Amino acid sequence: MTTLRALECLVAVVEHRSVSRAAASLYMSQPALSHQIASLERELGAPVIHRLPRGVRVTAAGRAAAQEALVALSAAASAIQIGRTVGRADAGSIRISCAETMTTWLLAPVLRQWRLQRPEVQLDLSEFTSADTAVKHLEAGSVDIAIGPRPTSTTAHVSVFGKEQIVVVVAPGHRFAERTTGVAICELADEPFVHYHRDNGMAVWVDEFAERHKVVLNPILRTRSPRTAAQLAAGGIGAALVPVSAVGPAPPGVVRLLRPAIERDVIAVIASPADTLVHQFLTDIHRCGLPTWSGPT
Repeated sequence: MTTLRALECLVAVVEHRSVSRAAASLYMSQPALSHQIASLERELGAPVIHRLPRGVRVTAAGRAAAQEALVALSAAASAIQIGRTVGRADAGSIRISCAETMTTWLLAPVLRQWRLQRPEVQLDLSEFTSADTAVKHLEAGSVDIAIGPRPTSTTAHVSVFGKEQIVVVVAPGHRFAERTTGVAICELADEPFVHYHRDNGMAVWVDEFAERHKVVLNPILRTRSPRTAAQLAAGGIGAALVPVSAVGPAPPGVVRLLRPAIERDVIAVIASPADTLVHQFLTDIHRCGLPTWSGPT
């Protein structure tokens, strides 16, 4: 297959009607340009120029090929320009998946910043109630970044943003509401408990946490969403363990710390760490940092 350089030589010869002037315009030697033209003629199976005592005459095949060559060269230049623009993180697209609690808690300020400063970058956001589900989409190639708690397992590159606390949510008037020293995990054994579906990573985390502390929980219903768990607990269904990202600045019900305090990692799982857009997006999240939490309400 012919090269862009050969097409560039043909266009120059057509423009200048001279091998010497065409070579000079491309900063090439005449033999080098003649070699490119000869290679193109072999590819086409027809001559593209006819040499005259002074200059050259372009053949019909040469003119036809030169017209299409202009299109190809323009497309190649556009490809380089687009690549450079995306390489500067000024254009392109990022497909983001995240745990649903991360959207407003962590990502909203960065997403707003990118819409203002990089309007040519398309941002696509998918929310999930499970970090494992988000990572499955990343591993399937449908997203570029998965943001949330650590999944059960992954072999992809991981970037850690920091830690968020796990808290207890109960209804107003609950016996934990007057606490100022936090809630011990052992006290949850006596409470109706809002748990998570077993296919959810949060369920795995809670069960392992309870087992380490030799506590048997009493699940009365299960949900896939930490936000829903917090709302159900606030409505008097039972106590719930949720990350602070699920309670927000105006949390439902009463929020109390665990005693001792428990935290979990907030991470990004990345399909391609070398991707310039992804790298810049992660850099901006690191720069903003995790939101601070004012404490129990």
